[in-house]
Amino acid sequence: MTEEATYIPPKVWKWGIDDENGGHFASINRPISGATHDKELAIGKHPLQLYSLATPNGVKVTIMLEELLALGHSGAEYDAYLIDIMEGDQFGSGFAGINPNSKIPAMLDTSTKEPTRLFESGSILLYLSEKFDAFMPKDPAKKAECINWLMWQMGAAPYLGGGFGHFYAYAPVKIKYCIDRFAMEVKRQLDLLDKHLAKNQYMCGDEYTIADIAIWPWYGRLIEGEAYEAGEFLDVKSYKHLQRWTKEIGEREPVKRGFKVNRSFGPLEDQLHERHDASDFDTKTQDKLNPEQAES
Repeated sequence: MTEEATYIPPKVWKWGIDDENGGHFASINRPISGATHDKELAIGKHPLQLYSLATPNGVKVTIMLEELLALGHSGAEYDAYLIDIMEGDQFGSGFAGINPNSKIPAMLDTSTKEPTRLFESGSILLYLSEKFDAFMPKDPAKKAECINWLMWQMGAAPYLGGGFGHFYAYAPVKIKYCIDRFAMEVKRQLDLLDKHLAKNQYMCGDEYTIADIAIWPWYGRLIEGEAYEAGEFLDVKSYKHLQRWTKEIGEREPVKRGFKVNRSFGPLEDQLHERHDASDFDTKTQDKLNPEQAES
C-alpha cells in the first residue's frame, strides 16, 4: 500500500518545513500569516496602484481597469507592478500592509483623502464598479443577479484552482480520489455555466458586467483548454454555450490588453511585466524589450 493510503493523521498537526506540503508551491506555503521581510512598494504617478500577477485573480482586475479606461474613465489610470509569488514578494512588508492575507491582487487608491487599501479580487471589482458607476446593472434585481454570480465565482473557483488544478497539475503524486472528486465538481460548474449561457448572452442577460469579468479569467481559460492542460480530460469542447461566451469576451480589446499585464510567463508578446502607460502595450512587452530572445 502507498504512504497516502496508510496515512493516519496525528492528534495535532505540525508543519514540517521540509515536507512537500503543496507540491509545486511548497516553498511559499506556510501555516502562519504576516510579512517575512521588509520591502517597500513602489508608488507610481497614477491614481490607482496595482500590485499583482497575471493569475486568473490578477487578470480580473487588469481587465476591469482596461475596460474602464476604454470607456473614458481617466481616473482609472493605473500603475501595475509585478509581484513574483514564487520569490515570496507577497510576504514583503509593503505588500502585507495592503493585503494582510498576502495574496495577489492588492491595490491602493491614492485619489482618496487617505489612500484606500483594497484586497480580494471580487472586492476590488465591486469597489471599481461603484467608484466609476460602470459594469453593474442599474435595475435592483439585475444588480442582485450580478452580485450573485460574482459571489458564485469567488466561492466556486477554489474548487477549480486549489482543488482540481492542484491535484491534477501540481501535486507531487497523482491521487485518483482527489482528482475524481474535484473533476466532478468542476464538471458540475461547467454544466451550470453552459446551461445558464444557453439562455443569456452574458452572465446577467444582455449586459456585460463585473460578473463576466470575474468568471472569464478562470472558466474562459479552462474552456479554451489553456488551464492545467486539462481541456481534453474535462471534455471542454462539449460546453458549446460556454465556448461561445468565452470567445466573445476574449475578442474584446480591453480583455486582450488586461490579459497581458503583470504576465511573466507564456509567449513573450503576451508579457507586459509592468504597466505605467497605455503605450506600454506597444513598446514594453517582453518581445519588444528582448527581441533576441523572441527570435530564438
